[in-house]
Amino acid sequence: MTTAYLAAEGFEEALDQELSRAGAAVHLLHGRLRVSESPPVHAAWAANTWWDAERIAVTSIGDAAAQLRHRQRNWACYAPEHRGRAQLIADKLPHVAARPLELGEVAPDAPLGSWTLLERDLVLAATACSSPFPNGAPGFVEDRHGPPSRAYLKLWETFARLRRQPVPGERCLDLGAAPGGWTWLLARSGAQVIAVDRAPLAPEVAELANVTVQRTSAFGLDPVQLGPVDWWCSDIIAYPDRLLALVTRWLEAGVVRNLVCTVKFQGATDHEVAARFAALPGAQLFHLSQNKHELTCAVLDAS
Repeated sequence: MTTAYLAAEGFEEALDQELSRAGAAVHLLHGRLRVSESPPVHAAWAANTWWDAERIAVTSIGDAAAQLRHRQRNWACYAPEHRGRAQLIADKLPHVAARPLELGEVAPDAPLGSWTLLERDLVLAATACSSPFPNGAPGFVEDRHGPPSRAYLKLWETFARLRRQPVPGERCLDLGAAPGGWTWLLARSGAQVIAVDRAPLAPEVAELANVTVQRTSAFGLDPVQLGPVDWWCSDIIAYPDRLLALVTRWLEAGVVRNLVCTVKFQGATDHEVAARFAALPGAQLFHLSQNKHELTCAVLDAS
């Protein structure tokens, strides 16, 4: 079985280390794509994973397009080589409207395959992939006036990828909230938001009717005293092992229904603690196109 892992841009080394630790040998490098014949593994540093990929010998541009159309309708092309030929093939495939997402929209649910030209007459293609976005990178219609920082894009991308987001009447907790990008996005959903940070939020966010601000440390909160939350969110700047202890404490308290947090690495990537985040019951660990040297951990329906 062939699996192809498309490294998050700029994080090829982190993916290579992760695959090596998991025992997945890389048999071919193709741009950012790592092609492996080892049993498939979860790779958080892959922007997109191509499951059960197949090599398809083709005789022409038209034949390549026909072979792909025969397998399914929607395809995204990754072309680090043979770009011109790959574009000619892509032009013969059904158009995939990968338009930027409007605020509040989630990923389309139609299957999206991925393909590349390993050689002029050899396609590597997978009908099932880990990301619903072309090469793992969604586009956004950004709001450049409302949010006080662009950090809100990370949370928006998470909701879009999970196809789940807060709704009116739910209760959200935003830890490390300042200056308020995540709080702003959560509040736009109509949910009630508790924003926690020692630093002040941007006034236009702090003054929103459905936002309550607590000027205190996120690490000093008592989960039981605060009570149940539908969405526990954190973009705290903290060492990963300290964040993991905080996440574990809240999950074990049984008051968190859904959790989203950013795991930020300082210096070398700590693959051991990343694996411990991935091992949390029900956890999903992935790299967003909006992430830098960090991963996002999500746990849905924890309580």
